[in-house]
Amino acid sequence: MIDTLWLPYTQMATASPPLQVVSAEGVRITLADGRQLIDGISSWWTACHGHNHPHLRAAVAAQLEKLPHVMFSGFVHEPAQTLARRLTALLPRDEQRTLERVFFSESGSVAVEVALKIAIQYWRNRGQERHRFIAFHDGYHGDTLGALSVTDPGCGFHDAFSAYRQPQFFADLPRDAATRDAFDAMLTAHGGEIAAVIVEPRVQGAGGMRCHDAATLAEIRASCDRHDVLLIADEIMTGFGRTGTLFACESAGIAPDLICLSKALTGGTLPLAATVATDRVFAAFCSARAEDAFMHGPTYMANPLACAAANASLDLFEREPRLAQVAAIEAQMRQELEPCRALPGVVDVRMQGAIGVVQLATATAAQLRPAFVERGVWVRPFGDSVYLMPPFIIERDDLATLTAGVCEVVADWSRQHG
Repeated sequence: MIDTLWLPYTQMATASPPLQVVSAEGVRITLADGRQLIDGISSWWTACHGHNHPHLRAAVAAQLEKLPHVMFSGFVHEPAQTLARRLTALLPRDEQRTLERVFFSESGSVAVEVALKIAIQYWRNRGQERHRFIAFHDGYHGDTLGALSVTDPGCGFHDAFSAYRQPQFFADLPRDAATRDAFDAMLTAHGGEIAAVIVEPRVQGAGGMRCHDAATLAEIRASCDRHDVLLIADEIMTGFGRTGTLFACESAGIAPDLICLSKALTGGTLPLAATVATDRVFAAFCSARAEDAFMHGPTYMANPLACAAANASLDLFEREPRLAQVAAIEAQMRQELEPCRALPGVVDVRMQGAIGVVQLATATAAQLRPAFVERGVWVRPFGDSVYLMPPFIIERDDLATLTAGVCEVVADWSRQHG
């Protein structure tokens, strides 16, 4: 019974009943009627090690025996301290920047909110009022009010809240001479009021799974440096190996001033997010003035259970060949999804790490969801994108089942709409 539930992104008056899940293991989700579905999207991009991994489960169980939760104000605890040290050792760095100060929260949207607030207060603490941001067309940064303000209005998810959005600047990604000049001109014209530029490195997720190359990301970093503007990297979806490197910024050899992490941070077990700043940014909040402190504090910030899960997830990245698995997934998807390119109505087929996308000519992809369930796979297209983001542990045969399902469903759609 779901008569007391309110489901996300769902018109409850007309939607079909949701599928009842009773368990999940590895890449399989088991339904109450006994059917099993191969998870093609890692449960909203979180379950990078597969579902119910025994190492993650054991770490959470052990932590539960000691300390399920304690407020993170006036207290600290070992799981958070260890996780912060491990994260900062792994995060991207360049000649000018290392990310060294970790602020924990509970969700990706809140991690973005924290980054935006840090950027605004950074400049205020330095005697400047900068409260605007530059974001990119097709970018998506979350559902809370600040995050949706830097999300492309054209994504359509937040039309009901257009009056609440704070006005921001939106640019095309600087992929060529014309867009580079336009981006630089925007920074030149408005740099004095811009607190930061925010970007999803290498792949824009919920805005359409659109990819850009490392040179584009490097150009964004260089432009921010020229104009003395902070750079926020939203790696909530791209972080932890999804694009082929542990963090997408690594592919361009750059480090942001602030990075946002969530999704796969705990391997799909418990809610946790982090906003990590450079020491230069952090230093602006340290003074004799109480009002220079960052006044933000989520109630379940640095929850010990979630931190234990995240530490266990990092163990698996250290012990098991996750990036090699991502490379193998990319190669297999590239080969097996390529036939879709020839179908009428298919605009593009593209890969980046363990992300595979078939883009349709019309925004009708959501209508295809039941057809995937019929084939025993869990794929949740949206907009014009049919995409796969499987757990990194997926075996070749299971991945072949996913790619075959995509090819079959898209082919059926093409015959009707192409």
